[in-house]
Amino acid sequence: MTTVGPIDRSRLPLHVAIIMDGNGRWATSRGFDRSSGHVEGVNTVRRITEAASELGIGYLTLYTFSTENWNRPQAEVDALMTLIVTAIERETPDLIKNNVRLTAIGDLSRLPEFSRQRLCKCMDDTAHCTGLTLVLALSYSSRWEIIEAAKKIAAAAASGSINPDEIDEKLFAASLSTAGMPDPDLLIRTGGDFRVSNFLLYQIAYTELIITPTYWPDYSKDEFRANIVEYQHRQRRFGLTEEQVETSG
Repeated sequence: MTTVGPIDRSRLPLHVAIIMDGNGRWATSRGFDRSSGHVEGVNTVRRITEAASELGIGYLTLYTFSTENWNRPQAEVDALMTLIVTAIERETPDLIKNNVRLTAIGDLSRLPEFSRQRLCKCMDDTAHCTGLTLVLALSYSSRWEIIEAAKKIAAAAASGSINPDEIDEKLFAASLSTAGMPDPDLLIRTGGDFRVSNFLLYQIAYTELIITPTYWPDYSKDEFRANIVEYQHRQRRFGLTEEQVETSG
């Protein structure tokens, strides 16, 4: 059992991002089909969303389906698409009940029409919610996102609507699919792999990273809270020295 220390609610991360890895390995290690791991992973999404909402975290971004995932076997892709939208529809009433707003980032044009329409309806149904914002990264790739932002800025410069000298970090961030969201304070990866897998590469420049060997279906509310406590014990320096941070703090 994970031991959880006290959480300082005055020092919560505003934005937590999670790479939900290990569904397939969880299933195969038990002799199940990989799809069983994805089904069980949906239950984890529910409890971690509840935990984030209960704590008062502002944004929870879940790496749900990457651009690279389109290269998986077609049967697995089809099953994932059906599972994702079915789960979203099933959970929408509880999202509304818990004041959770659903949104999505990524190349949604690649989603099957039935998936995109149902996803958009769920986002519309929760648009009035003012608590946690649950962000699903679907058909998402950070390199794709950065290239799309560059194209948008280049087109604006070519049309004369912006001066190239005006391009700065603020303008670039406003051109990303995460525009209007704070950068993640904490990135958690389950499954034990030490990589970020083309996820929010621009946004995580100063994000705290936590890697847990726990497969996503086994990731619990207690472990999530323990990761929040670990985050709160870290000193975020943003390029400054420890002494500078202590003096300014």
